[in-house]
Amino acid sequence: MSQPLLLSLRNLGCGYRGQAVVSDLNLHLNAGDIGCLLGPSGCGKTTTLRAIAGFESVQQGEISLAGEVISRAGFTLAPEKRRVGMVFQDYALFPHLSVAQNVAFAIRQHPQREQITRELLELVKLETLGQRYPHELSGGQQQRVALARALAPDPQLLLLDEPFSNLDGELRRKLSQEVREILKARGISAILVTHDQQEAFAVSDHVGVFNEGRLQQWDTPYNLYHEPLTPFVASFIGQGYFIRGQLLSPDTVQTELGVIRGNRAYQWPTGSAVDVLLRPDDIVYAPGSELQARIVGKTFLGAATLYRLQLATGSLLESIFPSHADLEPGSHVGIRIAADHLVVFPAH
Repeated sequence: MSQPLLLSLRNLGCGYRGQAVVSDLNLHLNAGDIGCLLGPSGCGKTTTLRAIAGFESVQQGEISLAGEVISRAGFTLAPEKRRVGMVFQDYALFPHLSVAQNVAFAIRQHPQREQITRELLELVKLETLGQRYPHELSGGQQQRVALARALAPDPQLLLLDEPFSNLDGELRRKLSQEVREILKARGISAILVTHDQQEAFAVSDHVGVFNEGRLQQWDTPYNLYHEPLTPFVASFIGQGYFIRGQLLSPDTVQTELGVIRGNRAYQWPTGSAVDVLLRPDDIVYAPGSELQARIVGKTFLGAATLYRLQLATGSLLESIFPSHADLEPGSHVGIRIAADHLVVFPAH
């Protein structure tokens, strides 16, 4: 059963000092879901998050939370009245307060503040560190304190602005998964801002891909990868790249890699020039194949190796092979294409 609608952004436009940063933004988030705003620097995702928090005014459209309009042109409900929690990139902990005091800060007048603080410290696995101070904690522990503090007032919605960007790679992956588990265990709805798509996919139920102030697609991670709606989403997500092709039939394209038949149909005229989306996992290591490519670079990834390949035509491809196939740059390798999800766009 689907959950009720919690957050709705309708025809939203916002920015700074009269300059539009985000335009015509529409998205919604159901109660209990975790959403993510993903995109390159300067694309408008943090501006959107700040507008939801009430830190930026809205120039057009409106923002509703639990059915109540909290922002529209000429009206901004104060941040402290929104029941919206915020976890900042730099954690913003009070250095002179203990961990427990930081968590309890927003509920100082609450009659059950000690019990709530204790429960939240347990939730974020810091129950033995309540008397320590922020400078005595690791970066990951400080982030957990910031999360517990934001959850203490029982917000309807939690906003997280690049919450893992100050952490190293392995801790980042571990903590992003932990945060998802904590939010899901509490049934907390959240919006995360990041430029890291692995992080977005690990934490979120729905991801919005932004580019130059516009939302390109709001969808599940699976659909963003396999069903991108625009060339930008296709290339931004999952190391996508394009090769030129010609439509032979609604589900078949002729390319320099051979004929590709996919699982969807396109209604453009036969013979149309198209750009075919490929990803590294679409090009498969096939030692006996007649289709050969020259290895021009490689990056070892542990369980797999990313190879940069050049065809005889000069076209460049990327492919992921199992790491036990240790091939040297300059050598030739047999490949075949395995692209069941045929994603094409009109040629540019």
